[in-house]
Amino acid sequence: MKLQEIVPWGRTLEEYVRMFALTPKDLTSKILGVGDGPASFNAEMTAMNGQVISIDPVYAFSAQQIEQRVQQTYPAIVDQIRVTADGYRWDQFKDAYELGQYRLTAMKRFLSDYPTGKQQGRYLANQLPTLPFADRFFDLSVCSHLLFLYSKHLSEQVHYDSIKELVRVSNEVRIFPLQTLEGEQSPYLDSIVKALTDESIQVDRVPVAYEFQRGANEMLRIRFAD
Repeated sequence: MKLQEIVPWGRTLEEYVRMFALTPKDLTSKILGVGDGPASFNAEMTAMNGQVISIDPVYAFSAQQIEQRVQQTYPAIVDQIRVTADGYRWDQFKDAYELGQYRLTAMKRFLSDYPTGKQQGRYLANQLPTLPFADRFFDLSVCSHLLFLYSKHLSEQVHYDSIKELVRVSNEVRIFPLQTLEGEQSPYLDSIVKALTDESIQVDRVPVAYEFQRGANEMLRIRFAD
């Protein structure tokens, strides 16, 4: 992946907790963060003695390169959100600017942690559908704003292969959101749920206490049936 193809946009631990319905017990488990990008999730969890490994192609780049890319893309992202404001709920943020400042704070926290975290092996430049981890290496994998959201960019086969790989390396998988960038349910969702269920994998659509993109208030929880 080229740096100019990346649009960095970081989320916080508090948002992860709501997006993935993370319990206090979940936060003590060994977690894989998929597509975390410049989220502060890993940094905040590490400060709480949590165990998180984040994977994203952006981690092939230096902190300085990522910061420069944030500065390049930030104004356009905020402006795009402002133009399409009707597609979002504004109960947490009053406007696109306030949202942008919140995201910048998260990304700055990520950047301050990134050099150390990279040395410690907490930020790895890997991506689905193939991961360098042993079977059941993680208790939980969380995939934020990647699968299903980018259905126009990632094929159904890539979605299926990616989820099967996450099921291989973790005891449980949670994916949010289930909508595309256009605000519609992913066209792959129903067929993938059926395919996984046919393989005795338990799949549940779970309402969550998070909704910024209108209608995006469910996650997919995936685990082998008991």
